Amino acid sequence: MVTTTRDLSRAPFLVAARGGRPDRLPVWFMRQAGRSLPEYRAIREGVPMLKSCFDPEMLAEITIQPVRRHGVDAAVLYSDIVVPLYAAGVDLDIVPGTGPVVAAPVRSADAVAALPRLEAEQVRPVADGVRLLVERLGDTPLIGFAGAPFTLASYLIEGGPSRNHEHTKALMHGAPELWHALAGRLAETALTFLRVQIDAGVNAVQLFDSWAGALSEREYREFVLPHSTAVLSGLADAGVPRIHFGVGTGELLPAMREAGADVVGVDWRIPLDEAVRRLTAHGEAPPVVQGNLDPALLGAPWPVLEAEVRRVAAEGRAAAGHIFNLGHGVPPDTDPEVLTRVVELVHGLEV
Repeated sequence: MVTTTRDLSRAPFLVAARGGRPDRLPVWFMRQAGRSLPEYRAIREGVPMLKSCFDPEMLAEITIQPVRRHGVDAAVLYSDIVVPLYAAGVDLDIVPGTGPVVAAPVRSADAVAALPRLEAEQVRPVADGVRLLVERLGDTPLIGFAGAPFTLASYLIEGGPSRNHEHTKALMHGAPELWHALAGRLAETALTFLRVQIDAGVNAVQLFDSWAGALSEREYREFVLPHSTAVLSGLADAGVPRIHFGVGTGELLPAMREAGADVVGVDWRIPLDEAVRRLTAHGEAPPVVQGNLDPALLGAPWPVLEAEVRRVAAEGRAAAGHIFNLGHGVPPDTDPEVLTRVVELVHGLEV
């Protein structure tokens, strides 16, 4: 693991993530590094998405841009959930306006068996970018991330983004052994990718299960929980907070915490105090939560947005710790000045 002279013991994000009481309410935004910033669009002009993710200098600069502009309490590594698949040799591309598209969907035993394994060396440019960031971020922590096995599997099976995940669910229920073989392989991929980032110096990790909200709790526990647990429990000895987030997962929150999350990300569909109630319903200790301002409200008049920010912060006080964030990613047409103003407001609120 990389060594550094940075003292992050009082960094508000890390204090809150570990259930402590920080000096101020920490805030960062999912997808803060990217599309909403003009400086991002300038540096990315003419550079394909995947190429930018494997350029250490560009990766580091894009990651640090929102820290420089907004004063957020954590940087999140600029990458994409399909980066480790691409690095391993899966034939895919990120198509503008569509998202990841897989050339040959994985729907058979032969296709699963042929899925390449990720070697740490294949994502060395990402590790190099992390090391640059560790040198440049000062007292701002860096969050690494990876896609969770279910969401990665969904992209591979569907061949791209899907509204209803028909092929994924059909394979999951119709060929459960094949499903578990695929999800197990992808858990290994995610774990390898996160360990590379941790060894290079990230201070926390987030496992994104973007599409888990398409599942019932029964499906989640049977088909997904074992594999997300393999990833998060595989990092138990790494000494960094583990965040677990999914979209539309209000009914899945207790199971997602069981997977090994130190911090449970909550989308905007349920209030944070209700999320805390669900997460402590069986006598568990209060959780640390992250979230959960509706990203759409970043385009609302400031008095409306301010009231919503204050509401989210107030509801977050029910938790053992609260990291202010959006309930999903920053929309690409967001005015960056609004994000800066939200950060300033959050930093002035009671912890």
